Amino acid sequence: MGGKKKLSLKQMERMQMRKDEEEKKKKEKEKEKAAKEKKLAGIFVPDVKGEKILDELKRMRVLTPYAVATRFNLRISAAKDFLEQLEEEGLVQLVSGNHDIKIYKAVD
Repeated sequence: MGGKKKLSLKQMERMQMRKDEEEKKKKEKEKEKAAKEKKLAGIFVPDVKGEKILDELKRMRVLTPYAVATRFNLRISAAKDFLEQLEEEGLVQLVSGNHDIKIYKAVD
């Protein structure tokens, strides 16, 4: 008994228009998403001897893996390796740290 009521022509027309609008919005969102397309962080460590990179590091007050990773578009693991390499070469000095995070400063 019962069941779904048959819709009038006007109601069917409205439903179709709403459906078309939703599909149109969905396609626009996909286009925007494709246009933004997330940039992947690089894995490769930048050149240590590059003057531009050294000047950039000297301008930063505190060097943490996160700060270096965001500045040079690196992964945090690559930034940690980069900072350790700079410390070995004497370009940065370890200020403080533990097994999770290390804080460096540029040597003048």
